[in-house]
Amino acid sequence: MEGALRRALEVPAAVPGRFTSRLHDERVAAWLGLALGVCVLTAFATGLFSHFMQHPPGWARWPSRPVNLYRVTQGLHVMCGLAAVPLLLAKLWTVYPRLLRWPPARSVAEAAGRPLVLLLVGGALFQLVTGVLNISYWYAFPFFFTTAHYWTAYVLVGALLIHVANEWHKVRRTVLTGAVMTGPGDAAGRRGFLLGVAAASGVIVATTVGEAFSPLARLAVLAPRRPGVGSQGLPVNKSAAGAGVGAAARDPGFRLTVTGRVTRELAWSLPELRALPSHAARLPIACVEGWSAEAVWEGVRLRDVLEAAGADGGARVRVESLERGGRYRTSLVDPPHWRDPLTLLALRLNGEPLDLDHGYPCRLIAPDRPGVMQTKWVHRLVVL
Repeated sequence: MEGALRRALEVPAAVPGRFTSRLHDERVAAWLGLALGVCVLTAFATGLFSHFMQHPPGWARWPSRPVNLYRVTQGLHVMCGLAAVPLLLAKLWTVYPRLLRWPPARSVAEAAGRPLVLLLVGGALFQLVTGVLNISYWYAFPFFFTTAHYWTAYVLVGALLIHVANEWHKVRRTVLTGAVMTGPGDAAGRRGFLLGVAAASGVIVATTVGEAFSPLARLAVLAPRRPGVGSQGLPVNKSAAGAGVGAAARDPGFRLTVTGRVTRELAWSLPELRALPSHAARLPIACVEGWSAEAVWEGVRLRDVLEAAGADGGARVRVESLERGGRYRTSLVDPPHWRDPLTLLALRLNGEPLDLDHGYPCRLIAPDRPGVMQTKWVHRLVVL
């Protein structure tokens, strides 16, 4: 009985002839690990920037220039995440004989490191799977993506840094010094495998990056959103019907009000807003899912409206939507943004009156802000 149980617990690593590929070696694992580490750390840095832009701490005052800063960083974040998918799968394939060996640990040090490997692999899979689902707008999970993605990133990067410290001697031996000696066939096989993995990452990026880099939009066959596709030539994440604002936005009694810590409260009807001095700005909408697209917006400068009400130049402003619910029905605008002449309460888009799905009758558009903070269907400005 005891012998049968022992045999049942044995894994294929113990069977002769299994895991015979020479690609299950330290050098392949090291190269894949280096590439994967670059992708993960770049995604982590750009992801922190994105998170703090969407959920700014009280001490932060993000700049409004350069105009495309968030567009570039968030596009890079998503592209690094997508490029990491083939790298992670190849890395796991390369090292899985070690993951499945029995016994799992042959020393106290190995036993202590096993939970770390679990965190590393589990964290990487969680981040990439939920990230791909998020950019595909398929929320098949019960938790709030942004919070879970943010905190898991710290777990993943912490485990990665410890893992790198533990395994760096292998990287030095196999990659930096090339001490592992192999025959010509082994080298050619390794090179072909690594090039194949790199090509897979490249194809995924090439067929997606057009969602953020408009000149390559025609190649973006895997992108959920593409520049030029959507109402008024601009993609739409949340429609007016989805937000439940259709009737309120079309109400002829609409008023844009300025209230809070101001010298005088003001209110404008839509015709009165259209009669104010109009300005145009070419600005991108850049969303957390990685897509972005430029458009020409026309409307009233936010600073002109606030200064007319006597708002203090150092105040923060809460922009409120007609939308009654949702995490992003309001957004905060700091002084660097609302004082920027490019920040508009837009009334027109690409030479046409603003479409209902793009925020009619009035929406915020500002440089260097995430798309969820470019509040649509604006009806109130509260000076804090």
